[in-house]
Amino acid sequence: MTATLPRPRATAGGAAPGSRLRAAARRHGPVLAMFGALKLAGFCSFMYLLSSSGDYRGKHPRFGGGAHAWDVLATWDGWWYQQIALHGYDPKLVPVPGATGLITIEGNSAAFFPLYPALIRLTSTLTGLGSYGAGLLVSIVASFAAALGVYAIAERFGGRRGGLAAAGLWAVWPGSGVEWAVYSDSLYVALAAWACHAVLTRRWLTAGLLTFAAGLNRPTAAALIAALGVAALLSLRRREDGTLRPVLAMALAPLGLFGYLLWVGNRMGDLGGYFKLQSGAWAHEFDYGEQTWDVLTSVPVGKFDYLFAYPFADVISVGVILLACALLPLLLRLRPPAVLVLYTVLTLVLVLGSQQIVANISRYLLPCFPLFLPLAVAMRRLSLPVQCTLLGIAALASGSYAGYALFELGVP
Repeated sequence: MTATLPRPRATAGGAAPGSRLRAAARRHGPVLAMFGALKLAGFCSFMYLLSSSGDYRGKHPRFGGGAHAWDVLATWDGWWYQQIALHGYDPKLVPVPGATGLITIEGNSAAFFPLYPALIRLTSTLTGLGSYGAGLLVSIVASFAAALGVYAIAERFGGRRGGLAAAGLWAVWPGSGVEWAVYSDSLYVALAAWACHAVLTRRWLTAGLLTFAAGLNRPTAAALIAALGVAALLSLRRREDGTLRPVLAMALAPLGLFGYLLWVGNRMGDLGGYFKLQSGAWAHEFDYGEQTWDVLTSVPVGKFDYLFAYPFADVISVGVILLACALLPLLLRLRPPAVLVLYTVLTLVLVLGSQQIVANISRYLLPCFPLFLPLAVAMRRLSLPVQCTLLGIAALASGSYAGYALFELGVP
């Protein structure tokens, strides 16, 4: 008598788990492979430039230096995130004695949002890695999740090849050097991209939860919260998805951001404490675009006498600003859903309307992934070998313009 093996259990969709896994591999494998290859090329280029220049050896380990080239990946903001993961928060507003300039308050870790360092700590506990390795692992995994999110959105406009192009652009965009570093940017873009995708597919509770998490990761989640709110109100007006789910999404979305700001304010004894810390310790505040305009009118004529000037990195950021302004009307021509338009426009307003180190703008605009859509739709007309060649060249160059320029020639 011949024994018969049990058949794989069918899932709710009617397909066996193995077939679903194979289908997912066919669908997402090329995206992950292409993104990983491009990122690896850019990362190796970045490490080569660091090693060949050797400038990091003469810098402080907190500020772009270290014993090895890869130590640079955990400097600047990366140092703060590791301190939070290791020691937690102690929110305070401590005046700098006798200070009269821009910096009047001592830096405090409360300026950095908690989700990313919490994941560093969790990953460290589960894997045994130190804070550096855990932070890098979280960022790398999140960068792949972000690539899939960008692909999923772009595929709706430009098909599979357009989605691949968009994921490739996320790998090589100016500022992308922080995607594989101890920085929270990859995590934020992953959350934002999938939150927008959840809105597009009308999974409101998922969108609300992802936006809630994004609010625990970066303050610019305010743009995502507003975009989701408007999309939910439009759904209510059209009576597309009932009332409960869109309303719950709107209620959940802002809790992460506002909850953290209120917690910091309460611990500091000043409800506006977070903003006072950002302004007094980092000179980062909303100035209605005055700083950005100063740079835009200075760099083209070769003047670098404005606040926080880093010439090479600033030239790149000015190029990114102009590119964003050129791509926005092209995005609008695609007539994307309101959530993508509002998210992109409000992110641009928050970033360009703030006083900050302008060299960072190439990084701060990484979340504006909907701007990739016009380029991705145009690139889908190219054959896959040509598309990969162009993106491969950009990946190698990104070691300089997206990595070295940020960490060594500017302040990321």
